[in-house]
Amino acid sequence: MKLRSSDLLLVASTAVITAALTIFGRNFISGEKKIKRKIKHFYGVDDPQFERAMSQLLGPPILHGNHVEPLHNGDEIFPAMLAAIEGAKRTITFETFIYWDGEIANRFASALARKAAEGVQVHVLIDGVGCNCINAESLRRMRDAGVELEIYHIANIARANHRTHRKLLVIDGTVGFTGGVGIADEWTGDARNADEWRDSHYRVEGPVVAQMQAAFLDNWMKTRAVVLHGDDYFPELKKVGNHRCQMFKSSPMEGSESARLMFLLSINSAQRSIKIGNAYFVPDDLTTETLIDAARRGVDVEILVPGDEIDSLFVKHATRNRLGRLLESGVRVYRFQPSMYHCKCMIIDGLWTSVGSANFDNRSFRLNDEANLSIIDGSFAASAGKAFDDDVSRSTEYTLSDWENRTVFQKAADLSASLLRSQL
Repeated sequence: MKLRSSDLLLVASTAVITAALTIFGRNFISGEKKIKRKIKHFYGVDDPQFERAMSQLLGPPILHGNHVEPLHNGDEIFPAMLAAIEGAKRTITFETFIYWDGEIANRFASALARKAAEGVQVHVLIDGVGCNCINAESLRRMRDAGVELEIYHIANIARANHRTHRKLLVIDGTVGFTGGVGIADEWTGDARNADEWRDSHYRVEGPVVAQMQAAFLDNWMKTRAVVLHGDDYFPELKKVGNHRCQMFKSSPMEGSESARLMFLLSINSAQRSIKIGNAYFVPDDLTTETLIDAARRGVDVEILVPGDEIDSLFVKHATRNRLGRLLESGVRVYRFQPSMYHCKCMIIDGLWTSVGSANFDNRSFRLNDEANLSIIDGSFAASAGKAFDDDVSRSTEYTLSDWENRTVFQKAADLSASLLRSQL
């Protein structure tokens, strides 16, 4: 039977619409059932059951015998990372979201290219959205030197909204770095002014570095389709410190919302204090309710977010819209003043600390590939808490009165941004 032109048009239109809906669904709608009901408060973070829950519900297990060194701002972070790269003997694995053309990008490209030319196996994975220099000379220099370089999801339209937001650098399988910093000039300096972003990164040694390596390989296998293994990547790692650590990963492609579950379990287990510093704080309804419940239990809850120096006005408005009920419940909110605040840190009861790439928003909870390092150690939490308090001292408190006295325009802008918070 010969199809009429109108039938052919209908078939073609149906195919186009179906393809468009499929692409939209894969990019903007998760097929996974989202946790909707509150998690019951059974124990604190100092209870062995909390450690078992984190190991068994999130995985991989929390490991003993690690040492995590905090590094603050570009003046400390970039020299430490570049020195580790320079000292590499066998392998370098490096995954990042932001790689912006400039002096820092060139310095990293030169260091990585130099090691590859020396015979070190160098593997670099950069997100296609976070990189603004895919065809730049710095990336060509790395490839010409023998660096294996992949761009994450740049050609996959069906997954264009899914990004790797992970920040991982592992040297010889023995030393790892993770945190919030991007490879860009904006992170240089010491957060003294608007041109020097505030951020923290962490140098890690011990058995948990193998989990960091595994997190990198998760996306390397998806892009390069090659398995990296053996002693060059997974050497025997001895205990070197007292920090109990876990490096967990979260990815929508694996039907996982581990980042969100980690935050929910941690907040729900708080008994005394919660300190959350985050660049993109746009909590969903259940996370908001969990924070409110903690405040009603008598937990001191403090939230630190960017102030007027922020890289996204859209996020600023969405964040502000979500603060009302938290402020009404006694949660204290601070806005960092000197520069863009880009940290991602949560400290519970002065014992449990989680740092890494995950923001406090739906994009990190549901859409991005994330990796966070969590540490059970009182001394480390005290150090992280001091850094948080130091940042608060350079912030202004945002009160319920401030929120209630927003202008009509501000309220409209905040509400409009919040309606689209699922994509933040």
